[in-house]
Amino acid sequence: MKKVSVVVPTYRRPDLLERCLAALQRQTLAPGEYEIIVCDDGPGEAARSVVAKAAAAMPGGPLIHYLEIRETQGPAAARNRGWRHASAPVIAFTDDDTVADPAWLAAGLAAMSGGADAATGRILMPLPDRPSDIELDAAGLTRAEFVTANCFIRRSVLESVDGFDERFSMAWREDSDLHFTLLEGGCRIVHSPGALVVHPLRPMPFAAGVGMQRKVVFDVLLYRKHARLYRERIRRAPPWLYLFISLSLALSLALALTGAGGLAAFALAVWGAATLAFFLARLRRSAPTARNVGELFITSLLIPPLSIFWRLVGISRYGAGFP
Repeated sequence: MKKVSVVVPTYRRPDLLERCLAALQRQTLAPGEYEIIVCDDGPGEAARSVVAKAAAAMPGGPLIHYLEIRETQGPAAARNRGWRHASAPVIAFTDDDTVADPAWLAAGLAAMSGGADAATGRILMPLPDRPSDIELDAAGLTRAEFVTANCFIRRSVLESVDGFDERFSMAWREDSDLHFTLLEGGCRIVHSPGALVVHPLRPMPFAAGVGMQRKVVFDVLLYRKHARLYRERIRRAPPWLYLFISLSLALSLALALTGAGGLAAFALAVWGAATLAFFLARLRRSAPTARNVGELFITSLLIPPLSIFWRLVGISRYGAGFP
């Protein structure tokens, strides 16, 4: 009988999936004691071929299942398909861009052996000597309390809470939502430092932080569902600086349209000073490279208004307060 089922959602990253599966096949746990379930959220021949190649490379290794996810989209829905297909009483979640330590599964199961409902492991994300702002931001994952890149949950517990909320259709806050649901349900969650996965940095497109602001919509959904825990563990107060910067810019434009040129110039100067302070604060903590400086300049102009805009979109969609 299987002790643990490993669920790996993937989306059009066959090279990363291949690396992930190779690490999962090297576990110290006996191959017959676990299975791997790959949930392909962008079904295509590439991921299917990676799974077939991995299985052929280790005939005596753990069973690897391939699931096409066509009805829904997003990692939350893919993980739900995965754990519902699983045969083991414990579900281990990781992502296709991680590299599990050989003792990952054994350490996670040992942490669960005392009767815990869930366990979280440790994430290591190696950074360069002079990380950029977006690399530092990505490394925040290593400090998170509960992430689906490295966690173990009893299947019975997942059944009791109906798994992940599939409204979280992007890779953002779906793990915090499950975490808060477990806490509110009185579940016991333990930490397992020995259950290690390495999460190497991925190359990011220039000014990627601009597009990432769309994810703020899911902060609103999380705040609507778990306001108290959101304030305690995610954000203690609304992003006042972003709001101040955005309102200063909006006010300067409104005053200019009414012909109040002097007041409009003053409001624009306030916006410029606040934006410059935001830019310098981010630059002080990151690498002074040409790319990083240019990226910070552009994103410091765009992130505050976009963040507020997507919060307003979330509020209109979910009817929550300002997170």
